[in-house]
Amino acid sequence: MSKNKKSKSNFHLSDPQYYFNRELSWLEFNNRVLHEAMDSRTPLLERLKFTAIFNSNLDEFFMIRVSGLKELKEAQVSQLSSDGRTPQEQLDAISEYLRPMVTLQHRHFEQELRPQLTKYGVHLRNYTDLSQEQRLYLQQYFEERVFPVLTPLAVDTGHPFPRISNQSLNVAVIVKDPETKAERFARVKVPQILPRFIALPKELQQHHNKDEPSIWTGVPLEQVMAHHLELLFPGMKVQEYYFFRITRDADFPVKEDEADDLLVAIEQEVRKRRIDGFVVRLEIQASTSNFIREMLMQEMELTNTDVYEVEGLLNLGDLMSLMALPLPELKDRPWTPVIPPRLKSFHELDTQKPLLKVEDEKDFFSVIRLSDLMVHHPYFSFTASVEEFIAQAVRDPNVLALKVTLYRTNSDSLILQHLMSAAENGKQVVALVELKARFDEANNINWANKLENAGVHVVYGMVGLKTHTKIVLVVRQEGDHIRRYVHIGTGNYNAKTARLYTDIGLFSCREDLGADLTDVFNYLTGFSRKHSYRKLLVAPVTLRDRLLFLIRREIEHCQNGNSGRITAKMNSLVDPQIIATLYEASQAGVQIDLIVRGVCCLRPQVEGVSENIRVLSIVGRYLEHSRIFNFHNNGQEELFIGSADWMTRNLDRRVEVVTPVEDPDLVKDLKEILNIMLADNRQAWDLHSDGRYIQRHPGADEAERSAQNILMEMAHLSPATI
Repeated sequence: MSKNKKSKSNFHLSDPQYYFNRELSWLEFNNRVLHEAMDSRTPLLERLKFTAIFNSNLDEFFMIRVSGLKELKEAQVSQLSSDGRTPQEQLDAISEYLRPMVTLQHRHFEQELRPQLTKYGVHLRNYTDLSQEQRLYLQQYFEERVFPVLTPLAVDTGHPFPRISNQSLNVAVIVKDPETKAERFARVKVPQILPRFIALPKELQQHHNKDEPSIWTGVPLEQVMAHHLELLFPGMKVQEYYFFRITRDADFPVKEDEADDLLVAIEQEVRKRRIDGFVVRLEIQASTSNFIREMLMQEMELTNTDVYEVEGLLNLGDLMSLMALPLPELKDRPWTPVIPPRLKSFHELDTQKPLLKVEDEKDFFSVIRLSDLMVHHPYFSFTASVEEFIAQAVRDPNVLALKVTLYRTNSDSLILQHLMSAAENGKQVVALVELKARFDEANNINWANKLENAGVHVVYGMVGLKTHTKIVLVVRQEGDHIRRYVHIGTGNYNAKTARLYTDIGLFSCREDLGADLTDVFNYLTGFSRKHSYRKLLVAPVTLRDRLLFLIRREIEHCQNGNSGRITAKMNSLVDPQIIATLYEASQAGVQIDLIVRGVCCLRPQVEGVSENIRVLSIVGRYLEHSRIFNFHNNGQEELFIGSADWMTRNLDRRVEVVTPVEDPDLVKDLKEILNIMLADNRQAWDLHSDGRYIQRHPGADEAERSAQNILMEMAHLSPATI
C-alpha cells in the first residue's frame, strides 16, 4: 500500500466529512426539478409545470424542514447533523444556497417561459399593459366578483396587526388621510377561492402584435385588486402598495398518548395549522419599501435571513392551472396505462389484441393462483389491477374479509367506496387510516368518518408510529379451506398519483406472505409484540436488522474471495447506520449502484471509503417513487420491493412492509427495470463526491435512453409484465 493511501482502519466512517447535509441534499433535488423547467427538450407547458412544482416543493420544505431547524435552534439543541452542523449553521447554509436558485427560477420564468408562451397564444399580461377596453372589463369583474369578497384590515392603535394565514398572498397598502395628512398601513388578502389569473373574454384578447395567436389571455388577480384599491379605501389616497406572501410552520406535534380521541385531536391541529404556526418565510417584491419590509419583519418576528425578494410574480406554484389549456403540442404525449396482459381475460377493454389463452384465468383470484403477478404503475393500469382486485373481492360471495392500510388516497377514491359497499354487504372490512399523513390529515379524517358510518372497522394507527405501509389482505373461502390473497406495494392507494408516480405492486397468494400480513394487521389493530416474520421485512420490528444483514452478507462474500453486488432504488438515503455499513461494503469490494431520486446523505466515490459506490438520480415526467432492493448473494439473488426508504424515520418510527419477490419471471422483470434505470442518459444525474449532480447526456454516436420512455414502449409491446 502506498504511503498516501490510508488503511481501512484509519477511516472513521461516522466522520461528518463523509456525509452530505440532508437539507442541502434536498435543495439539490429541487434544483434538478428546476432544471427540467429550464431544459429546452422539455415541452413548454411541462416546463411551466416543473416551475410550479419547484415552488410548491419549497413551500413544504419551509413549512416542515426549515421550521424544524428553527425550533431546534430556539430549544438550544446541541446535537449536530450527520455532516457536523448546528441548526443555525444549517439555516445559514440553506439561505445562502437557495437565494440564487430562487432568483434563477423567477428570472427564467419572466425572461424565457413567459415570452415563449406568447408565441403560442398564451398571454399572461400585466395590468399596466392592458388597453382601456380590457381595463373596463376588469373593473366590472372586480366590482361584481372580487370586491364583495375582500376585507381590508387597517393597522393602528385600535386595530392590531392581523393574523395572516399560511401560504396567503397579500397586498400591503399605505393610505393617506387627506384631512389629517396621516399615513396608515392596511393589509388586503388575495382571496384563494377566486382564480389566481383572471381570463379575458375572447373578444378582448387583442394584442399589440396583431399577428400573435391568442388562445388565452389572463391577468394576475392581485394586480387587478391593486389597481382598484380606492374602492376599498374611499376618501383615502392610496400612496403605495406591495405584494407579499408568508409561509408558516405546519409540522404540528400531536401528543397521542394524552389524546382521548386521536381523530378529534388531529382535527383540531389541522384547523390551527393555517394560522397558528410561526412564520418561517416572507416573500416580498424586490421593490418593496424599507418601511414595509421592516414593519412586516418586526410584526412576524423575522430576520433578514427569512426574507426572500422576488422580481416578478409571487407564488409561481399557481402556474399549474395553465396546464389545463388546450395545447397538447406543448405537453408530453398522452399516456394511457396498459392493462396487464394476464388480466385482459376479464377486461373487455383493448379488444384489438388477442387475450392470453389460459383456460383457468377467469377472475383475479385464479390469475394469482397460477403465479404471482407484478404491476408497474403508471405503465400498467392501477384501475385495471389494484382497483379491480378490490372490486372483485367486494363482489365475490366467497370473500369473507378485506383489510387495507390507507396513507394517502384521492378524495373520490373508488377503493374506499368499494370497502364501504363490502361492509354494507356484511363482509368483515378493516381499514387502517393513517391520520398523521402530513397534509392529507383532513382528507383522511373525512374518509375515516365515512368508512365508520358504513360499518367498516376503522383503526387510526399506532401511538408513536406512522403506518406508511401499502398492503391489502383478502381472505377467501375456497372449498373447505381458507386462502389469503395479498397486495404489497410501494405506492399509495391513490388513483390520481398512480398516474403520476412510478410504483410497483405484488399480488400473491403464497401462504407465508398471507400469514405474515395477517400478523401485521393483528399488530396494527390489536395487542401484539410479534418479533419475527416468515418472509416479510417489517419496520420497526425486523427491517433495519435484516437490511444490515443483507449488506453484511455481501461483505462476507467479498471477504471469501467471491463477488458482492447491491443495486437499490429508493426516494431517500439518510440513515447514518445504513450509510456507514454501505461504506464498509465498498471498502470490502462490494459494487454498489444506488438510484436515489431525492435526498442522499451518502458521499460516493471517496477513495478508501466509497469508491465502489455510484449514485444516480432520475427526475422526469413521472415521480420515481418505487423502492427496489437487489442483493446479489453470490449468484443466489434476493430482490425486494416495499414502502420503506433507507431513512431513520422509515426504519424506526414507521410501520413499513418490504416483501421478497421470488417468482423467477418477476425477479427477471425487476432486474430489467433496474438495468434500464442505470442505463438512462436523458433524465439521469450522477452524484459526485463534492456533492454536485451532473446530468448525463448521450455521446456523439449514442442513442438517447430515457428509462421512463423505454418502460412506456415496453408496456405496449411486451406480453410480459414489466
